[in-house]
Amino acid sequence: MDYQSVLKNLKPNHDFFIGIDSDGCVFDSMEVKQKEFFIPNALKFFNLFPVSKPLRETWEFVNLYSVYRGGNRFPAMIKVFDLLSDRDEIKETGFKLPDLSALKEWISIETKLGNSNLRKYFEEKNVKSLEVVLKWSESVNRDISEWLHDIPPFFHAIKAIERISQIADIIVVSQTPLEALDREWLENDIKKYVRMIAAQEHGTKAEHIAVAAKGKYPDDKILLIGDAFGDMLAAQTNNVLFYPVVPGQEDQSWKKLLNEGLERFLNGTFAGSYEESLMAEFRKVLPITPPWKR
Repeated sequence: MDYQSVLKNLKPNHDFFIGIDSDGCVFDSMEVKQKEFFIPNALKFFNLFPVSKPLRETWEFVNLYSVYRGGNRFPAMIKVFDLLSDRDEIKETGFKLPDLSALKEWISIETKLGNSNLRKYFEEKNVKSLEVVLKWSESVNRDISEWLHDIPPFFHAIKAIERISQIADIIVVSQTPLEALDREWLENDIKKYVRMIAAQEHGTKAEHIAVAAKGKYPDDKILLIGDAFGDMLAAQTNNVLFYPVVPGQEDQSWKKLLNEGLERFLNGTFAGSYEESLMAEFRKVLPITPPWKR
């Protein structure tokens, strides 16, 4: 299926376009997904129980508490093991970490980083290390689908999305699998407010914006709302506006968007000092240096 054709064919219904991230931005689901599904499956499939403590700390830093937060699971996994390999607990014991060279090669040539494309690549290359990654990722999806339900959106996120839908075309911009996004937005009765859901199957977040919005709306009428540096970079790559939902201050961020940010976006006073002040606060909460190196 050509997922990006859906993005290409999106026609403007409004003068404004807003892309909204999902996990950790609309839903308070990032911590539970990483801590209860991603990490336990990684421990199991890669046999990492002997280094459980540093693995958990490194994984949480990359996926929750740093500039790397909110990225696609496969590059994030590589970042986790790169940082882990440099930790004293690993170097001193000589513990052998998984070889992810084949995964790195796949990421270097593919932007639609989902399980279906990884499976195709694995079937072509037949590399054992890719099979383990694929089994891990598929297990994460199965477990989340079976067990994780009824995570509500942030209170003011619902109010903001309802308001935005009246004045702008909304799409979801995420690196979560499409099935999970579709289910989460449906079960909370907010899918009705968005034109479409763009997931990992549709490409990167920067591609979502480029294909769905660029050239259809003026750059200063395109806004991306997100809770991670990757979201900010996706906006900057496309030369469009960015509104940060600050981790740990999510509901306050949505309330601020409702009370002032949205009006500034509509009247053309969002860019410049206002946007810069928002991003300055955002940068403070997402460090690049791990706590074990400070």
